[in-house]
Order: sequence, then structure tokens, then C-alpha cells
Amino acid sequence: MPDWLTSDEWRAVNLSLLVSFWASVLSLPFGIAVAYVLARFDFWGKQLLNGIVHLPLILPPVVTGYLLLLTFGRRGPVGAFLEQSFGLVFAFRWTGAALAAAVMAFPLMVRAIRLAIEAVDPKLEQAAGTLGASRPWVFLTVTLPLILPGVIAGFILAFAKAMGEFGATITFVASIPGQTQTLPSAIYAFLQVPGGDAQAMRLVLISIVIAMLALLLSEWLGRRVARRIAGT
Repeated sequence: MPDWLTSDEWRAVNLSLLVSFWASVLSLPFGIAVAYVLARFDFWGKQLLNGIVHLPLILPPVVTGYLLLLTFGRRGPVGAFLEQSFGLVFAFRWTGAALAAAVMAFPLMVRAIRLAIEAVDPKLEQAAGTLGASRPWVFLTVTLPLILPGVIAGFILAFAKAMGEFGATITFVASIPGQTQTLPSAIYAFLQVPGGDAQAMRLVLISIVIAMLALLLSEWLGRRVARRIAGT
């Protein structure tokens, strides 16, 4: 633990990194699948699906958190089933913080990946299909390598968004030090106590540094992959 951080501050930073990582990793396959469906298929209900995906960007985060609590809480239909069947609990656990962060970050991930898919010429996929390749194989061997910059950008944007998530998380899992207190909720908690300004400011600076590093890494990786694809 760094000497210039207290144990409470370090726990908040460590938990935020853990929550953001798992929120981004576990939502990535779903983000790619939804982005591909929205980019390549026309079907009844497409606009409804698109609206549901982007709804967390429009709704107040507290509303999203409350809906998660109703659905995945211990008395919620999904939450009760998961607890009884698998012993998996989301409400007031760090796993719930990861779920809330994933839901809030999902629209940004899907949008970045969808734009990357739409930039790929469908004729390339069709050409592979005429050679006998199945649609999943075409996606894995043709589409996915071409959209890697978008996938990377979507992943890192989701990670950065998850690091800054506050409203939905505190509504769903509260702010329990060492268990569910992430960076934003720790900053808020420190600001509520006398003399907590210095601790809050340290966490604010850490948040800014992590966010900037995530954006710079996204740009660097995206350009590197794009150059490698262009050279092949």
C-alpha cells in the first residue's frame, strides 16, 4: 500500500479497479454480440433493443440502481433465484457494484463496437461466405480482426465509465468501506465528514489520472492495431 494513501483510500482504489475490470471483461462478449446484431441485422424490435441498450445513459443513475435492486436484490425475482440456486448474491456486495457498473458502461461499449462494425465493408464478409465459411467463422476470421480497434476502445471506455460510476452503485449496493465503497462513493463519504477534504482530493486526483491513462491507452492501442491491420 502506498505510504501517501490511508488504508481506507487504498481499499477504495483497489475495489474500484477490481469492479471496473470485471464489469468490462464480463460485459465484453455481450457488447460484441449486441453491437453485431444492431449493425448487421434488420428486424422487428431493433429500435426497441437499441433503446433498451442506451436507456442507462438517459435514465437517472439512481433509477437504474433501484431497478437493479428490485430485480437482483435478495427479494427480487432474479436475485432470489441466483442466491437459492448458485449462492450468488449481488445486493450490497462488490459483485453488485460490478453489475451496476457494467450496466451503466454497456451503452458506451456497444456504441464504440457498433461503429467499428459498420465501418467494415459487408462485401468482405459476403466474399468469405461465398467460399463456404459459416457466419460465425466469417466473424471470427474477417470481422473481428478488422474491428479490434473499436473493441479495444469500447472496452477501455467501459472501464473508465465503470471507475466513475456512482449513482446506480450506491443505490444498489450502498457504500460499505472495504466491501462496496468505490472511488466515487469514498470521495462523497470523505466530503461529508469534517477534515475529509484532503482525503477526497487525493482520490479525485487518482480518478483523474486513471481516467486520462485509460483514454490515452485506448488511443494508443487503437492506432497500433489499426496500423497492424492496414499493413496486412
